[in-house]
Amino acid sequence: MSEGAGPSKKTKTYHFHTEWEEDFFFTMSFSKCVCLICQAAIAMPKKGNVERHFRTVHGKYDTTFPPKSELRKKKVKELKSQLSGQQSFFTQQTSKAKAATEASFRVSHIIVKNKKSFQDGEMVKEAFVEAADSLFRDFKNKAEITSSIKALQLSRSTVTRRCEAMAEDLTQQLWKDIGDCQCFSLQLDESTDVSDTAQVCIFIRMVFTDITAKEELLTVLPMKEQTRGEDIFQSFKNFIEKTQLPVYKLVSITTDGAPAMVGRLNGFIAKCRQDDAFPDFLNYHCIIHQQALCAKMLNMKEIMNVATKIACSIRARSLQRRLFRAHLEKADCDHSELLLHTDVRWLSRGKFLQRFRELCPEIKEFFRVAGQAEYMQLNDGQWLLDLAFLTDLTNMLNDLNLQLQGK
Repeated sequence: MSEGAGPSKKTKTYHFHTEWEEDFFFTMSFSKCVCLICQAAIAMPKKGNVERHFRTVHGKYDTTFPPKSELRKKKVKELKSQLSGQQSFFTQQTSKAKAATEASFRVSHIIVKNKKSFQDGEMVKEAFVEAADSLFRDFKNKAEITSSIKALQLSRSTVTRRCEAMAEDLTQQLWKDIGDCQCFSLQLDESTDVSDTAQVCIFIRMVFTDITAKEELLTVLPMKEQTRGEDIFQSFKNFIEKTQLPVYKLVSITTDGAPAMVGRLNGFIAKCRQDDAFPDFLNYHCIIHQQALCAKMLNMKEIMNVATKIACSIRARSLQRRLFRAHLEKADCDHSELLLHTDVRWLSRGKFLQRFRELCPEIKEFFRVAGQAEYMQLNDGQWLLDLAFLTDLTNMLNDLNLQLQGK
């Protein structure tokens, strides 16, 4: 204590006394000194404050209910019971409202997780009500259960707000994790959506002090014009500046092998290394695209052309397709349909050939019964051997592709 400073005063603490219940009709409720008659709360539980309120506002109670009398004790007990009942009612209503809100969030989460329309919430509610009528028919509290279901808020606008709130919460959790992690790595992948707009997906993998890791989708950057390395870098740099992403924690970046990403001078990685805001980092690129191109370069065009032509001759004509389905059903096959091959999907070739090879005996028999003998390859042993070899090879490449994708 400095010289000349006076002694510090102790803060006086006031406590409620139980005798005030009968003397002044006051009680303690939720840490507040509350009047039993008018439910007014006194900020400081001092005897003077309590007595002043009673004498000023409810002075006539001393005449109607004399002090220390049984009548006064009975009145105090009655008023305490009324106050407890009111508080219990409001607590119960609050609990019901919270439960309805939580249920609304849970249903909204299921709707958005299954990629359904927000408007489906009203259909779910209607289904709840109809199901409750049968499930709880013999329950004594059926009316209460039905009332709770009907109170569930699942309109389109409500589901939209719930999803927005969940998205905002997930975003906050993500950025908290980014702030708490020791370091992180990024992975970028560029693709085109149904509207022909290029989208760059950025994933982040964070490592924490306890050596645990977490992987999340960081953002999706739309590329409305060109997708050169400098365009992707500029879009990413704008995102960093807008969100204040702690780039100093970056340890590695993984991209595909496209020139826009790994180009020596103007690729995305090169642009990042040239920027002083970025620390020294490792860079990797996957070989999924190269592996897919390798699969396309197999010199088995004759096998693929014949198999594709046979499948199309069956699938392209409605009558042929129905007859072939009936033939497979009669033969008790595991499959009910031939697949079609498309070059866009990486795994299509292997799946198409596998199904075709498994159904080869049924295809041969189907053409024999129909009197079609134009596909002589089905009787050629060498062609069937080449088909089996190509099927095994493409299946192996499919397995490699899935492993590269971490599936």
